[in-house]
Amino acid sequence: MRVHHLNAATLCPASARLVNGRGPWLGRARLVCHVLAIETVRGVVLVDTGLGTGDLAAPARLGPTWVRQVSPRLDPAEPVIAQLPELGLAVADVRAVVLTHLDLDHAGGIADLPAAQIHVHARELAAATSSRGARATLRYRPAHTAHGPRWAPFDDGGETWFGFAGVRALEPREPDLLLVPLPGHTSGHTGVAVRTDAGWLLHAGDSYFFHGQVATPPHAPLALRWFQGRSDVDRAARVANQERVRALVAAHRDEVSVFCAHDPVDFDRLRAGAA
Repeated sequence: MRVHHLNAATLCPASARLVNGRGPWLGRARLVCHVLAIETVRGVVLVDTGLGTGDLAAPARLGPTWVRQVSPRLDPAEPVIAQLPELGLAVADVRAVVLTHLDLDHAGGIADLPAAQIHVHARELAAATSSRGARATLRYRPAHTAHGPRWAPFDDGGETWFGFAGVRALEPREPDLLLVPLPGHTSGHTGVAVRTDAGWLLHAGDSYFFHGQVATPPHAPLALRWFQGRSDVDRAARVANQERVRALVAAHRDEVSVFCAHDPVDFDRLRAGAA
């Protein structure tokens, strides 16, 4: 399989020092929305989608609070469907999208891919379609699913992978694409493991926000730690899974390359390596 690393939205919250851990206190930070485009023998599989073209056309649908907090760049070159032709791929080539979770900055682009199957954990789909309250309203945006996605919900499986339980293959014919339960940030939050010729990749979604959180000893800027705690559905589960991911990095660095969804250091490292 050939794997492409894409940034499907640049987010620019206040204070680079408090968010990125370096740079000016009053300068804008840089976060990414790290998406994988995986070329398989049966078509392209995306892991997450970032923001979509509809979000750029009507930013208000993302919610004023979120837009004010993260200041998305809204670059028309960043939606996944704008980047696929540069890879020699077409929208019609995308047969499936695997979502780590349904937060707006991960699922915004699914409306640009109406023919693709949308794989998401059943608990996550239930939370997005039934939850009420300010936090659910902030993270799950109706405009992203108004087109009636072709949902393909999944539950935990029965396999193990580097000590992680409940793992399952994306499909019976996809043993090199694994769904790894990492709940806590949201109820159905899921990592996606991809086997390549060079070893495994683990897209850990929002199980951590900063590359230093899976270092030894772990560390992260204040603003990210505050936001992470504020957005957790189950803090104890998220902390436990983050520690398990850190242990995976410590013990299997040569076998598994781990990255999260928004850290620009992770993204730049992997994008440069792929190039």
